[in-house]
Amino acid sequence: MPENPSDLLLLTTTGARSGRPHTVPLGCVRHAGLLLVVASNLGADRHPAWYHNLLARPVVTVELDGYALEAVAVPAQGARRDELFAAVVRAAPGYADHQAATARTLPVVVLDRPTTDAPATVTTLAGKLLQVHVWLREQLRRVREETEAHLAGTDTSVPGLGLQIRQHCLAFCQSLEFHHVSEDGHLFPGIARWHPELADVLERLRAEHVEVARMQKALVALVDDVTTADPVTFRAELARMTKELIAHLDHEEEHLLPVLADVPWPPPRP
Repeated sequence: MPENPSDLLLLTTTGARSGRPHTVPLGCVRHAGLLLVVASNLGADRHPAWYHNLLARPVVTVELDGYALEAVAVPAQGARRDELFAAVVRAAPGYADHQAATARTLPVVVLDRPTTDAPATVTTLAGKLLQVHVWLREQLRRVREETEAHLAGTDTSVPGLGLQIRQHCLAFCQSLEFHHVSEDGHLFPGIARWHPELADVLERLRAEHVEVARMQKALVALVDDVTTADPVTFRAELARMTKELIAHLDHEEEHLLPVLADVPWPPPRP
């Protein structure tokens, strides 16, 4: 990736209402290991559509200097936002003019590229499933760690941590929903054709998907309440939901990884 502190990227968000991909070119700034974009809209009085999209669906695709990667979009808040905006203006002074043109505080968005233990390259469908599951586990881990820091009041370096928790929680739910829709619509029917002995397992997994979808909504509602919830109750509920979600991923891996280990990925061309 380029070393220039200020550059251009393509950002693809998912429409908050339409659910369709939406790609825009944006200026970006690198600062202290972070990749930043500003929802300046050239100083207009309204936030751009892509900003509303990432608030609803935080998982985005970033294309930069020939690379494409997934990231979680997290708007900075409070003093943290002001600090990052000052860094942006030092690298790209034009954003100061955009801010001067509007009473709207220009959002600064961190494009967080989560670290993961998942292999970058996979050659089987089992590897692809495991890669997705590792990413999902990482998002859950981030939600729990950031929640602990928020409730304990120990992470004073990140004002507005509640929004950061919410974005990672929504990223988990967005990815899990897409994953389950893909499984129910494509993966499971194929497995059922070639492995009829797994019919009961697949039926149980489909039923778990329904329960997990209910749990996702409850998890988002819980995290939305992080700033006012009783800490003991909040920790207990988050721990319970996390345990159940991880158990579901473990159950899928136990039954599906052996079946998918010999299926090439990506699929061969016809």
